Amino acid sequence: MNIILRLTVCILLLYFNNASCQSKMVPIKGGAYIPLYGRDSLMVTIDDFQMDVYPVTNKEYLDFVNKFPKWKRSNVKKLFADGNYLINWKSDLELNSSQSLKAPINNISWFAANAYCECQDKRLPTIDEWEFVAMANKSLPDARKLKDYNQYILSWYEKPKTFNNEIGSTFKNYWNVYDLHGLVWEWTSDFNSVLISGESRKDVDNDSNLFCGSAAIGATDLMNYAAFMRYAIRGSLKAKYTMKNLGFRCVKDVEK
Repeated sequence: MNIILRLTVCILLLYFNNASCQSKMVPIKGGAYIPLYGRDSLMVTIDDFQMDVYPVTNKEYLDFVNKFPKWKRSNVKKLFADGNYLINWKSDLELNSSQSLKAPINNISWFAANAYCECQDKRLPTIDEWEFVAMANKSLPDARKLKDYNQYILSWYEKPKTFNNEIGSTFKNYWNVYDLHGLVWEWTSDFNSVLISGESRKDVDNDSNLFCGSAAIGATDLMNYAAFMRYAIRGSLKAKYTMKNLGFRCVKDVEK
């Protein structure tokens, strides 16, 4: 009887330890919206999906590189990350003393973020998925027309940055998602399709080297300055770039 009890306790501990390593997710009910850069201002349809409540933290990414050594700072290939990859870490497997384990990971490349999500059986959100969730305030799924809401987001860009604030320190939006505004910018799976000419934003040129410029031509909402800034930063990126104000979170498809 004692042996059975001990085995049961061990199984329960293993279950809860594994569960604690998984980022909490919330369901996002799909819908349609007009993005800042739409195709002739047509609606974009978003399917149901799940999104991480918080951006990926230093602690979570530290666990990842422990499990997958090829993503250590000293091991990562230059093709997949530039010289600033994890530059603030003290060593391959140790943060600086000033860094919080609960702060969002930054100085991370698209390749690294994508690999992390895949290892969690998840993926990076598309631009449309991210913007669809990020247009919500605390009570409305679409607060883009509210002057106060846009001013709140813009005010973040004006504050001195530490990029060491802990997750959950900003507001919880309509979807119960935190920190889409106010901590770090976040990678999207198709960041390189911000401005692509042609019949669709999805017709990415394979020779574009994951890069394209940005401009105001074709914008659907000239008053949404915060969105302009997000699209501008995406348009300046290449997949191996790392920045101190750029992190990520994961999403997951809903099984049909």
